[in-house]
Amino acid sequence: MSKIYQIYGEDAHGMTVKLLEAADAIRLVPEGGSVALKPNLVIAGTPESGATTHAGVLSGCIEYFRGHGVTDISVIEGSWVGDETMRAMRRAGYDKVCEKYGVPFYDLKKDKTRRVKTAIGDLEVCERALDAGLLVNLPVLKGHCQTVMTCALKNLKGCLPDKEKRHFHTMGLQKPIAALGAAMKPRLTVVDSICGDLDFEEGGTPVQTNRMYLGTDAVQLDAYGRSLMGLAPDEVPYIEMAERFGGGSAQWSAADIVELNRPQDAEGYPAPKGTVAALTRNVKENQACSACFAALVRALHTTGRGRGETIYIGQGWQGKELDGLGIGRCCRGAGTCVMGCPPTAEAIAKQLEALG
Repeated sequence: MSKIYQIYGEDAHGMTVKLLEAADAIRLVPEGGSVALKPNLVIAGTPESGATTHAGVLSGCIEYFRGHGVTDISVIEGSWVGDETMRAMRRAGYDKVCEKYGVPFYDLKKDKTRRVKTAIGDLEVCERALDAGLLVNLPVLKGHCQTVMTCALKNLKGCLPDKEKRHFHTMGLQKPIAALGAAMKPRLTVVDSICGDLDFEEGGTPVQTNRMYLGTDAVQLDAYGRSLMGLAPDEVPYIEMAERFGGGSAQWSAADIVELNRPQDAEGYPAPKGTVAALTRNVKENQACSACFAALVRALHTTGRGRGETIYIGQGWQGKELDGLGIGRCCRGAGTCVMGCPPTAEAIAKQLEALG
């Protein structure tokens, strides 16, 4: 069974270096090979909001691998549909890290792609992720409005072009996440669990848990993260799916955890509050893209409206007449529709306010 190295604290840079040193991560880089760092940069949000990977995780990786003789290091990422990657990277402070260390940042939305065989068919994947000597997966452990949790496996979705991200949602998210993770099978993952938002991938209500952990099996790391969040296997089924597809093992035990330190005041991991589930009680979701669904969640949260109205969202409602409020152009068949792909949270909020 693979080992999971864990450390506590608030210094993302220093914690990252210590994790990499403890795991002897340099052994995973092929001789003369490159290293590509893939953070979680889903939106233009700050790490402190609980949405994105801390910039110190990037700088820690760069210093460690460069200190061990790796010269070809890059940061690669593509934000979700509806946001601009470069705006998001500046918001997270990655531009300063890349400038300080002279490391290039590549927007995967502009990258070439290749077809990769997976358990559910071919998927288009960005070449820079596929061609790296070592792809270092740097997710945030946090909640998600559609999959309940997001961490190592789901973070790989950022290695897809936007059209394939949309395709993911038409396939139901769970199986595609599992299939992509099993096909790519990243050999090194460093999880940022310093202050992820345990309910919503966009952040806004961060929970200070002050820990990071590292491993070589993304499936095992997600199973561990799911346990930390107090979630049951049937709440995050893509983890066992990935195991069945050959992506790794969903099994772990206390004997697999290597603690690098243990603060005296360390408490149990807090549980998600179920905020998103409560807000979307009346939402009929059918193959909705994450950016569209998240905009709706944000609008419901800020307005406190919509709990008496049936709301439709997702590609699965295209071409259908709907009795209620439609979100996005896919739901133009609704009596009232907030157009856009995705529509803004502000536009949705304005319509919710108008409904009263």
